[in-house]
Amino acid sequence: MDRPKRVLLASPRGYCAGVDRAVIAVEKSLERFGAPVYVRKQIVHNIHVVTELEQRGAIFVEEVDEVPEGANVVFSAHGVSPAVVSAASDRGLHAIDATCPLVTKVHREAVRFARDDYEILLIGHDGHEEVEGTAGEAPDHVTVVNSPAEAATVEVRDPSKVVWLSQTTLSVDETMETVRRLRERFPQLQDPPSDDICYATQNRQVAIKKVATDADLVIVVGSSNSSNSVRLVEVALEYGAKAAYRVDYADEIEQSWLDGVATIGVTSGASVPEVLVQQVLDDLAAAGYLDVEEVRTAEEDLMFSLPKELRQGAGGRRDARALGGRSRA
Repeated sequence: MDRPKRVLLASPRGYCAGVDRAVIAVEKSLERFGAPVYVRKQIVHNIHVVTELEQRGAIFVEEVDEVPEGANVVFSAHGVSPAVVSAASDRGLHAIDATCPLVTKVHREAVRFARDDYEILLIGHDGHEEVEGTAGEAPDHVTVVNSPAEAATVEVRDPSKVVWLSQTTLSVDETMETVRRLRERFPQLQDPPSDDICYATQNRQVAIKKVATDADLVIVVGSSNSSNSVRLVEVALEYGAKAAYRVDYADEIEQSWLDGVATIGVTSGASVPEVLVQQVLDDLAAAGYLDVEEVRTAEEDLMFSLPKELRQGAGGRRDARALGGRSRA
C-alpha cells in the first residue's frame, strides 16, 4: 500500500531579523535618496532578493572604489572591516551600515580580545565576507580555522592566551566539534562571552533536525553562497533524511527526487523570502503533496532597529518601519 504524500514544513525558517533589517535598509535608502543606491557585496546571500533590489535601482559592487565619489553606499549584513569603512570615508561616500547586530557583536569581541593581546581562533570559512570583516578588526591576532580537521594543525604563540570566536552562520554541531578538538590541544582556550552562532541559524538547524528524522527527502530553499542554507542540507542528511537538496527556485526541483518519496521536509535559509517557499509548496501540491504539517520548534519575535540614518522619514518623523520588522514565519 502506498504511503500518503505529505510535507513537513520546518518552522522557524526564512528571514531572520538581521536579514530583514538589511533588506529594508536598501529599500528605504532607495525611497529616501532615490536610485541608484550602491551596495557593497550582496546585501544578503540570496539571488532572488538581490535581483529584486537591482530592478528597483540598487547597484551591487565588489568594493567601494567602484562607487562614485560622494554617492550613497550600503554595507551588507555580513559586515565590513575597518579598512573598508576607511576607504569609503576617503571617497566621501555616504555609508549606511546594514551589518547584522549579531555580527557587530562578534566584531566587538575580536577588538576586545586583541586589545588584551589574545590570539583569536576564528572558526569560519576563509573568503566568506563575514569572516573577512571580523578578521579585519584584528588581523595580527586572528587565525581562521575552517574545519574540525584544521584544529589539529593550527599553531598559536601562547597557549595560555587564546580564545575562539565563530562565524555566525555555521553548523552548531561542527563548530562545537572544532572547539572540542582545539581544547584538547589548548586546555586554556577561552570561550566567547556569549554564543556567536546566531539564534536564527541555531533555530533553523533545530527545526530541520526534527523534520529530517521522518523525511524521505528534504528541500532547502536558499542560494549556493548562503552558508546557513548549505549547512541546513548537511544537517538534514546527518539527522536522518534519506536525501536533501538545495534550490533557489521551485522549478529546480527534479522529478526524479520525488520518485518513491512519501514525506518531504521543506525549510529555507535565513536570507530567503517566504514567497519562494510558497512556490515550492505550490509545486509539491501539484505533484500530489497536499497535506502540509508545520513542525514548529521555536517562536521568533526579535527585531532590530534600522541604521540610524533611516529611522526617520523625509519629514523628520519616526518611520513606521524603524524597527525593520515585517511578518515572517
